[in-house]
Amino acid sequence: MKYVRMPIEIESPEQMGYSTIKNNLSESSYTDTIFKDLDLNMNDLVICYGDHVGHPGLRKEILKGEASNLKIEDVLVTAGAASALFMISTSLLEAGDELVVAKPNYATNIETPKAIGASIKYLPMTFENKFQVDIEALKKLITPKTKLVSLTCPHNPTGTMISESDLKEIIKVVEASNAYLLFDETYRDMSFKFKLPIAASLSDRVISVSSLSKTYGLPGIRIGWLITKNPKLQELFLAAKEQIFICGSVVDEEIAYRYLAKRNDYFPAIKKDMQEKFEIVKAWMETQSYFEWIEPSGGVVCFPRIKPELKVDIIKFYDVLLSEFKTYVGPGHWFEESDRSFRLGFGWPSQSELRDGLKGLESALKASLL
Repeated sequence: MKYVRMPIEIESPEQMGYSTIKNNLSESSYTDTIFKDLDLNMNDLVICYGDHVGHPGLRKEILKGEASNLKIEDVLVTAGAASALFMISTSLLEAGDELVVAKPNYATNIETPKAIGASIKYLPMTFENKFQVDIEALKKLITPKTKLVSLTCPHNPTGTMISESDLKEIIKVVEASNAYLLFDETYRDMSFKFKLPIAASLSDRVISVSSLSKTYGLPGIRIGWLITKNPKLQELFLAAKEQIFICGSVVDEEIAYRYLAKRNDYFPAIKKDMQEKFEIVKAWMETQSYFEWIEPSGGVVCFPRIKPELKVDIIKFYDVLLSEFKTYVGPGHWFEESDRSFRLGFGWPSQSELRDGLKGLESALKASLL
């Protein structure tokens, strides 16, 4: 495999240096958690090789409260969702195989299959179609060579969602083609209006992926998971995990286990703050005159664009935004889209930083008009 660094990583705020950014509106996660706030004493934890599948208590907590037919044996703990996506692609795809992936999308869902040599077919999610999955278009893209269909819901970077009836229809399409559906549901717990069932509970040809990084503000412990009812796939993915990691970090998994066991103590405050931040962005979108969006239905990101009728020096816009207003967003090329669009993350910054960043967007755009 020939790896190529992704722009979303090269230009990430942690690589650029957080000191250069005052209002970080580029992140796709909730505010980072401070360890002392978890009040954890792990002095008695044995630093050993852990269960290769993952901490049993953690896997149980992942499924806790879910009205589904899933068992802890269906859950494989991974080093964040990114490693789960890597393991799935490298396990199921070979050079020449076809992948159908919704676009725009998180870059890993595209770059790893590219490195393998898979043939990628894009399912466009457009502003004009309200960033929805076109099921009829999906049917036309799938062929006998299609091994994997890759979707994200709530969607990154737009925050849009599909209905449960559409999800079930998509699963029928995938089953009929003898392919698998990779369903990244990392933002599932931050759905605004309705919450989909864990997609893997609906079919043994579905693989659900999630993590604690985005919704819970715990990206530093690198805990994610994949879920599938298919025992052959579980064995395959476990083999991949063992050859890459052997097992996960027992420290990270213990933190994750204890966090999820007390999630009802932590999560209500997160949801309240996230909702307030979303309302700030929504109110701003209704009053400014330079940008338009498809209102998100979940997650902590949206994908506004500069109104098409405006003539703008795009390079100057991003330069002024950062250099003069110390505000950073995720430009469209992170997702192989036009830089007239950008990912705006409203979960990570404080409410005051979010407000200042939104003002900066307006000022930088005004200064860049032609």
